[in-house]
Amino acid sequence: MDVTPLARSLLDPIPAHRTAGIEVLRAADGAAEVALSTPEALTNVIGSLHSSGLITLIDAAGLAAMIGAVEDEKEFHGIVPLGAVATMEFLAPARGRLVASCRLTEQALRALRPVLAGAALRARLSTHTEVVDSTGVLVCRGGFDWSVRRTPDAA
Repeated sequence: MDVTPLARSLLDPIPAHRTAGIEVLRAADGAAEVALSTPEALTNVIGSLHSSGLITLIDAAGLAAMIGAVEDEKEFHGIVPLGAVATMEFLAPARGRLVASCRLTEQALRALRPVLAGAALRARLSTHTEVVDSTGVLVCRGGFDWSVRRTPDAA
């Protein structure tokens, strides 16, 4: 199910996403693509996107993939995903237009679906994201371990 508009409505207001200029390109079927054009204000000493911008992009891709796992847009109401652990591997300078892609694994979907469906209040899962530049060069890999909960009033 394509829930790109839902992912945009939930992720666009996040201050870090606005600062980085992150845009949700697609969120559907437990997968997502998000992008940004490297803002000069977030570059490092070599003119590449600073690690804080890359982690923001990787965070947004994981969040959008979780949103993309819903079977009904109402399922994400009351869902609170919190990153617990983040990892990054820098492979090349991250410059220009960057696209981050994340697809939830079957294990992550099995953990998340009961929370989305209201059958469970908490889940732990991991997301894995790859970031490429406009020429298709893989510039960064990263991931998050998430604690996802449903607020009691939304159950």
